[in-house]
Amino acid sequence: MIKLIASDLDGTLLRNGAQEINPEIFDLILRLKEKDIHFAAASGRQLYSQRCLFAPVKDEISYIAENGSLCICQGKVISKGIIERSLGLQIIKASREFGSCHTLLSCESRCYTDSDSQEFIRHMRDELHNDIHYCPDLTSITEPFLKLAACDFHGTTYLLPYFKEKFGAQIDVVTSGNLWVDFIAPGANKGTALKRLADHLGIRPEECIAFGDQYNDIEMLQFAGCGYAMKDCAPGVERYADASTDSVEEVLQKLL
Repeated sequence: MIKLIASDLDGTLLRNGAQEINPEIFDLILRLKEKDIHFAAASGRQLYSQRCLFAPVKDEISYIAENGSLCICQGKVISKGIIERSLGLQIIKASREFGSCHTLLSCESRCYTDSDSQEFIRHMRDELHNDIHYCPDLTSITEPFLKLAACDFHGTTYLLPYFKEKFGAQIDVVTSGNLWVDFIAPGANKGTALKRLADHLGIRPEECIAFGDQYNDIEMLQFAGCGYAMKDCAPGVERYADASTDSVEEVLQKLL
């Protein structure tokens, strides 16, 4: 019997670049809750952004945010991952040196960027609904670093190998969507966060379903008793899933 469903957002629930959740999902979440099936949004996005997206049911679900560095259930922090500050500062410096990307530093209170690009800030605030603050010197931020990410509007073709070569031996470097490369705190990923959430709720892995499309979803797909990869997922992600789909909604409807 399924008791917990976790779904990635960008590329999974948010298809073809969409920035608003299909309203059908909200009704499905409430119908699942009636059957004692809990829903969790799992994303590289900020908690604030996710709560905006799920506004009609924002207090009815759990959140795995910042690629697993923050897990929230019923308003309480269940788990948190931290990037070592010295490593974070090296990543910030390397991001500046790359030149054409925009750096995002996520902390528990909000996220920060040293990019003064109006296009990037508009994208973060108006499309991704982030609570973002401009800070010309990210090294001045004293809050613990939950996640670092770099955005290149040209894609990740050059961005990913650049960062993997520099930091791949020290931290997980993964793509998140088509524009982002994310740096995930050691031991923190969507899979470990989903495990902590399941443990907190007294739910076994075989009672979980997970949906994802990118490399940052792999651990979550592996943890769940049934992992669904989207049919247009990143190459190789399907190998870690039990099934594939092109619609989360259709799977949930069949489950109900």
